[in-house]
Amino acid sequence: MDVREIRLTPVTDTADSTPDHGTHPAGRPNILFCIADDASWLHMGAYGCNWVQTPAFDRVAREGLLFTRAYTPNAKCAPSRACILTGRNPWQLEAACNHWPYFPPEFRTWAEVLGEHGYHAGMTGKGWAPGVAKDENGKLRQLAGKPWQAKKKQPPTKAISNNDYAANFTEFLNANPDEKPWCFWYGSTEPHRGYEYGTGVSVGGKSLADIDEVPPFWPDNEVIRNDMLDYALEIEHFDTHLNRMLSELEERGILENTIVVVTADNGMPFPRIKGQEYELSNHLPLAIMWKNGIQKPGRIVDDLVSFIDFAPTFLEAAEVEWQPSGMSPSPGHSLVSSIFTVSQQSEQGPRLRDFLLIGKERHDIGRPEDQGYPIRGVVKGDYLYIRNFETDRWPAGNPETGYLNCDGSPTKTEILNARRYGADTAGRWQLSFGKRPSEELYLLTQDRYCLRNLAAVPAFDDIRQNLAETMTTALKSEGDPRIL
Repeated sequence: MDVREIRLTPVTDTADSTPDHGTHPAGRPNILFCIADDASWLHMGAYGCNWVQTPAFDRVAREGLLFTRAYTPNAKCAPSRACILTGRNPWQLEAACNHWPYFPPEFRTWAEVLGEHGYHAGMTGKGWAPGVAKDENGKLRQLAGKPWQAKKKQPPTKAISNNDYAANFTEFLNANPDEKPWCFWYGSTEPHRGYEYGTGVSVGGKSLADIDEVPPFWPDNEVIRNDMLDYALEIEHFDTHLNRMLSELEERGILENTIVVVTADNGMPFPRIKGQEYELSNHLPLAIMWKNGIQKPGRIVDDLVSFIDFAPTFLEAAEVEWQPSGMSPSPGHSLVSSIFTVSQQSEQGPRLRDFLLIGKERHDIGRPEDQGYPIRGVVKGDYLYIRNFETDRWPAGNPETGYLNCDGSPTKTEILNARRYGADTAGRWQLSFGKRPSEELYLLTQDRYCLRNLAAVPAFDDIRQNLAETMTTALKSEGDPRIL
């Protein structure tokens, strides 16, 4: 799939395509942050996917910006969301770099800070989770805003939440005192597992033949295709509520001054993706619309964007100074002046960064003494470089515990059964569950599935060494305790 074939309206160089105002429009903007739970960037219509229908995401991309290289630093729910909320990389977050942690009280979030600076702050669905977040006095914190969860709706399948996300958003807006600016976190629990098997076909009306490509590290059979279509149905549920929210904002006449961000916390909940640090694990969908603040909407943005950029962006847009706010220092960059506006030299504006960092420590249980599988990596140019620090450990959890760092699923079962019965002739078990070398290097433009490790190929020695040095130097500058 060629991302250049995305369904976007071309931008012409006319006066009408550029808002007639500066970086900050009159009145502080509202913020609607929408995050799907376990959705890969490949599976939004704006990127060219035809078997998942996402008209609301596509609209945000068409009327705003579509990002082609947005990454989470850590491809798992809680640590990814911690990076979003704080603007800090995982190795800068102490226990919050892990899955199911205690969130340290010293790290503040943009939702908390905006709530203290005149914003009406709320959320529905899944905010920061899973884990426990308390302040210094033991009081529970609402890291993403006050919960609005009361409204329920009959879901299309038994596996989909009955949370009426859009109705809860409406209740939040109705409760806004004095028409204050607001920030709202819409965190669906879809397409997180489990799924009701076969509903992509029986409820969604899809066909197994709709899928144009099955990743080569899974078998291509009826079970896997059904699993993928069930996942697709849940993405569409997320998008349906997003569409209702956009319509609500339009009806109220406040869409123009609302920053709408649509993304996901990590890649799809399938083997070798969620919880790992490969291209499909960390590279995520991102579309941003702000009619009053984005110049030349409809642009495709190829800059390397990290989830640590959201917090600086929101605080700058809300005219809240970072340091006095109590937010901990962030290596992230605001998108307001660098991406939302257009320089005279280039429609893309200045590049945010030459590279970005990824990595993890401990995710789920499944190893002796709950040991983690520490990884650090760097994305630079066309390459992904990965350093695995504990190669004697199982990357997806130990075999005797069922590889618990990989969500249970029909796809996982198919791979394990193929190995169990001697039918894994393509080596798919090794790719998802086997032990790994200390270094991995992938040329993403030719190998987005990260199948051919170039780290030991002599022709790539200089590239590997350069990336390793770049990563190590940057991690030291950020105080990564694993590197220092």
